[in-house]
Amino acid sequence: MSGLPRHVACVMDGNGRWAALRSSPRTNGHRAAEAAVIDVIEAAHAAGIPWLSLFAFSTENWGRPQGEVRFLMRLVQRVVRKHALMLHARGIRCRFLGDADTRIPPSLAADIDALTTLTAGNTRMTLTVAFDHGGRRDIVSAARSLIREGVSPEQVTEESFARHLPHPDTPDVDLVIRTSGEQRISNFMLWQVAYAEWMFPQVLWPDFRAGHFWECLDAYRRRERRFGGVGAPARTAGVAAPAATTGRS
Repeated sequence: MSGLPRHVACVMDGNGRWAALRSSPRTNGHRAAEAAVIDVIEAAHAAGIPWLSLFAFSTENWGRPQGEVRFLMRLVQRVVRKHALMLHARGIRCRFLGDADTRIPPSLAADIDALTTLTAGNTRMTLTVAFDHGGRRDIVSAARSLIREGVSPEQVTEESFARHLPHPDTPDVDLVIRTSGEQRISNFMLWQVAYAEWMFPQVLWPDFRAGHFWECLDAYRRRERRFGGVGAPARTAGVAAPAATTGRS
């Protein structure tokens, strides 16, 4: 399929509401989300998407009830251990975007490091899991790094600033998919999503599957990305429209 995004990011929203609709604990919604995660990874891999980012846990999520936070830590650890070999076999490089917070259980931090090391040489796709991530914090950290290096204000450019962000080889996000119909950025990869196309499918994340993902890709292909420029002239009666373009304009 031509005109695919290079980098797709997903805000996995709706687990709690999925559980509430079933009169079930919120933790059951998080548990059900695992199937959607794997389905989307497989779909992106099959489509040839080279970069996929998933928003798993934000800096603000530490404010949730401690029982829920502990459950999420255990769930992430189980998913990492369960699927590590599959991800490696698919040629997927896995890495995590977020600080090594002392509240992350040491055994989970060790499993994250092990997965990152295991898959470091893979080149088929890069899967970035935003875990204990905050976009504003990343920007502040980059600014502090520039100051510590003694870079003068006149030397700071968008390119030099981006090189001080975590994982600076990450390309800008082309498409953000936020499930559940909510339309917020939620402090997610703020620098990288500056010119992303956004889609807000109504389906809750635990019900999101490969078919929904492909629908978003198809809708993305039909959009015209201007990046602040001027788009193609509007179609006029009796005048042939220019040939459609795909990818970046």
